[in-house]
Amino acid sequence: MTIRILCAGFGGQGALLIGKMVVQAGMREGKYVTWLPSYGPEMRGGTANVMTVVSDKPIGSPIFKNMDVLVALNQPSLDKFMPNVKPGGIIIVNSSLCTGKVARMDVKVVNVPLTEVAEQVGNVKAGNMVALGALLGLTGCVSRKSVEEDLTEMLRERNPALLTQNLAAIERGATFAEEQVKGAAA
Repeated sequence: MTIRILCAGFGGQGALLIGKMVVQAGMREGKYVTWLPSYGPEMRGGTANVMTVVSDKPIGSPIFKNMDVLVALNQPSLDKFMPNVKPGGIIIVNSSLCTGKVARMDVKVVNVPLTEVAEQVGNVKAGNMVALGALLGLTGCVSRKSVEEDLTEMLRERNPALLTQNLAAIERGATFAEEQVKGAAA
């Protein structure tokens, strides 16, 4: 199994962290992984995206044009990268910021209001963790358990309140995405 994931958004939305968390969890699980960030010279508000590959066999290149999954945190990212999602792929759309429709019938589109879901767990800045949860719930590219263990190691001592909120955001994102897919299938 090889899965190519592109996470894209404005700088400061946490697109790069989504990819990094997937890669760290993949390493924990003994998988082959690559993480290739790209960002503009601006810090917050500029563009940022990351190419992440998770595989059970060696990876030939961290660079790809066509992806299995797109996590679009804003409308410009959705517009730019949507054509490059492989048929049968998944597009996770931040419906809090993306108002345009996905004009493709050959991919699974999952709209997740990242801002609103993050607000429900008490931290509007946790939208990227909601997106991470949706990604994990839809793809199973790495286990949630591995991601949660890495997050716990990172935040347990430094900021336990943030850890609790982020774990809740991941859970809510996974649940929300899974419910969306079930509802669309019914």
